[in-house]
Parts: sequence; structure tokens; C-alpha cells
Amino acid sequence: MIPTPIGNLEDITLRALRILKEVDLILAEDTRTSSFLLKKYEIRTRMESHHMYNEHKSVGRIAERILSGERIALISDAGTPGISDPGFLLVRECKERGIEIETLPGATAFVPALVNSGLPSDRFCFEGFLPIKKGRQTRIKELSEENRTIILYESPYRLVKTLSQLAVTFGEEREASVSRELTKLFEENRRAPLGELVKWYSSNEPKGEIVIVVAGKHK
Repeated sequence: MIPTPIGNLEDITLRALRILKEVDLILAEDTRTSSFLLKKYEIRTRMESHHMYNEHKSVGRIAERILSGERIALISDAGTPGISDPGFLLVRECKERGIEIETLPGATAFVPALVNSGLPSDRFCFEGFLPIKKGRQTRIKELSEENRTIILYESPYRLVKTLSQLAVTFGEEREASVSRELTKLFEENRRAPLGELVKWYSSNEPKGEIVIVVAGKHK
């Protein structure tokens, strides 16, 4: 399990590069996206697609290939496999078959977003993406009582909607932070109460991958 950069291609470890060159096969969420990284570092290892639409059917076959002696690495488009990206099902399959799993440390979006937010980082809860429809309001209401700092992933198309819903349930004065385009040229970390963030992004269309960090409820 090998983390890949979330933006800046220099954010990859020497160990990750070595292993990507040594393995027999790289499973990639999108081989077209990953080809830019492999080309930059002259990695010629063969790739196959492994994404949310085929992983249920392919994990058993992949485990068999590992048991037969193949060395296989899994990467996602960006960040650490298994964190809001494919990876969990394959790890579970390998665990059940007694296959050793090794996960390298490396890039993930929520850690720099949390540190940049200026909100307490000693205790936090990572929620990933909220449900799009069913159970969404219920989950937001539950999170409104959470005392720890809350971390969410969101797309730019739903950012204003999500911030608005959080402001209604948490209160417009709840402190929060929106980080987007982390490690890229136009990285932005905007810190403000939820109500102000709603107004800003309603007038300034957001782009890129987004992490929302919200202060926990004061005891």
C-alpha cells in the first residue's frame, strides 16, 4: 500500500519510488492519472486498473496472484490507499488469506488541512465524505454534538451546500477552515466561522479537492 502525492509530485518518499520500481505489478485507481507520476520518475512497472467499480470482483484474483509469488503494489490517484479511496477490500481479503500487508507512510490530505486550520489537533475525528442523500442530515446532527475537531472531504460542487448545512446545524459562529488545492500552486487555507465561509464561497466559486475542518462543540 503506497501513498502517492496529493498534488506536488515531489511529495513521494524514496522508499516508495524504489518499491514501485521493484514490484511486478502496480494496481492504480486510474492508470492515466498515475502514468504522470511514473513517467516523471522513470518507473516502467506494468499497471492495471483497480478502482471502486471493479475491486469487489478482482480482490480474490489479486490475492491468488500474490500467493503465487507476484509482488503487487496498490496506489490511488492521490494520497493513501484505503482513506476515502480503494484499498480496504483488498487489505481485508489479504488478511483473511494470511497474506502479509505493508503500508508505507506518506501523503494524505487531511493531516496538512488539520494542522493548517489552527484548530485543536490533539484529538479529532475523520469523517471522509458525508452521505450524499440518505442519512446526510442525521449524520450532520450527530456531528454537531462532537467535542473533537471534525474533518470532512468534499467536492467543490457541494462545498457551499455542505457549509450551509453545517452552519444551520452547528451554528454560524462555529469556527472552521476550508483547505483546497493542497501542495499545489494555488493552495488556499481559509479560516473563518461557518457563516462567513458560506458567504465567501457563495461569491467565489471553489475549485480543486477540498478538506473542511470544523471545531468541536465546546463542553
